[in-house]
Amino acid sequence: MGKGTHGRIKIEYDSPVVLTFAFCSLFVLIADTFTGGAANIYLFSVYRSPLSDPLFYVRLFCHVLGHADFSHFFGNMTLFLIVGPAVERRYGSRNLLISMALTALASGLLHVAVSADTALLGASGIVFLCIFLSAVDGVRDGKLSLSFILVAVIYLGQAIYEGIFVRDSVSQLAHIVGGVCGIACGLYLGRRGRRGDS
Repeated sequence: MGKGTHGRIKIEYDSPVVLTFAFCSLFVLIADTFTGGAANIYLFSVYRSPLSDPLFYVRLFCHVLGHADFSHFFGNMTLFLIVGPAVERRYGSRNLLISMALTALASGLLHVAVSADTALLGASGIVFLCIFLSAVDGVRDGKLSLSFILVAVIYLGQAIYEGIFVRDSVSQLAHIVGGVCGIACGLYLGRRGRRGDS
């Protein structure tokens, strides 16, 4: 055993943006449970409301932290925690955070523009962002990787199909926005050499 280790394992906060987002989402879910749903209604879901309402602008960004229940939360966070850390290492913490904020804003604005009577919440758009940020890394030097094509066909194709033919409580629009933002941000950051700062 190496000198000074004494057999102890150090836990590293290796992906600050991903881990902080996951912990904040868990805190929001607990807070929503204790407030009987009020936290999600007022802060962590986005829906059409007067532009004079200052909380509307908070909800445009913060709806990605809200989840309907623990099943919804675990479904999103499982994939996010698998894909997210690698994406954060590849593109840098600041770039990932900006990409997440842009995705939240885009999905929030599009939702209120097309949906007058429903609320949107959840991190599925952020999950799709990370999936496509990871996949788009294979697009470089004028070559398009087969893995990227398959990811685009499977994930975006499924979201578009379900958005047209399946009526459920899942917002396929957020998935599509997340995927498009992932492609756009990935290509832009790729041209700039990916990492800004970590």
